[in-house]
Amino acid sequence: MKKKHLLWSLAVFLLIFLAACGEKSKEDIVNSLEKQAEEMSGYKAQAKMNLKTGEEVQSYEIDVWHKKKDLYRVQLNNPSSEKGNQIILKNSEGVFVLTPALNKSFKFQSEWPDNSSQPYLYSSLVNDIMNDQEAEFKTTEDYYVFTTKTNYQSNKNLPYQEITFDKETLKPVLVKVMDKDYKSLVEITFSSFEYDPKFAEDDFDTKKNLTSSSADVPAMANAEEEVEMQVLYPLNLPEGTSLVEERKVDFENGTRVILTFEGDKNFTLIQEKYTAYPTSISSPVSVEGDPVDLGFTVGALSDGTVEWSNNNTRFYLASEDLTREELIEVASSVEGKSYK
Repeated sequence: MKKKHLLWSLAVFLLIFLAACGEKSKEDIVNSLEKQAEEMSGYKAQAKMNLKTGEEVQSYEIDVWHKKKDLYRVQLNNPSSEKGNQIILKNSEGVFVLTPALNKSFKFQSEWPDNSSQPYLYSSLVNDIMNDQEAEFKTTEDYYVFTTKTNYQSNKNLPYQEITFDKETLKPVLVKVMDKDYKSLVEITFSSFEYDPKFAEDDFDTKKNLTSSSADVPAMANAEEEVEMQVLYPLNLPEGTSLVEERKVDFENGTRVILTFEGDKNFTLIQEKYTAYPTSISSPVSVEGDPVDLGFTVGALSDGTVEWSNNNTRFYLASEDLTREELIEVASSVEGKSYK
């Protein structure tokens, strides 16, 4: 009887020991992720991004293409706006933010995407994990989960992220970007992820991406389809600053509204709504700065200015007093319903 009990205890011990031996460590998984990122020739991914930074949850569709070594195409689609698509493109010519509906493009002298966290890019997620020696790691039945610090150069309000990978494939499943209290404000859910896809030779061509997405945009809106311009105001203002003047100017192809804010931090916000759009592609506007994620769209950030497009309206924010982080905070709050 004692012998049977001893054998049973030994068998249980061996099962536990073997199970422990089979469990991969944090270092094992990090090494596997790094190897996967290095060895694949590229990927295609589709995801849905939910933003909880404003009064209402904003949802966006993201389509990501990447081809080794430095070719990227990230299309962001706002389902509520037929002309709200934007494309972040990196090719041999540089880094571009394209707004096909307006035939408008910005060209950046930028190190994007390596200069900041990009929660929808595989290499960025892996680099953030590798660069955070204090990253937390846990396993579930189906997933590996990391909690790491982020690397947002101009936004310190989102210092943490939780990244979930599929155990079998190491494909990203879910990314939660969190505030200092670990409250999730941005969630990216991947619906598909394909390793080593085939790309056409011109898939990352600037002209093709600008024209193919704008082919169905009319040059002039029908009069009965024209909608009066809705003026939007920033919800987040620097303390001691307020709106002191609002001027509306009509021009041949639309309406321009100039908002002047004064106080401790002065700035000007210009909004332009067009009834006619360019029918030919203009040369890219060169920007000494970086593409910046404003949550609801991608903007062009340079010293003292941020410019972006949203729902067929162009926005231009300029200030000699606001820091880069403050420019982004103000610009990111210009969304949703208008108010005074």
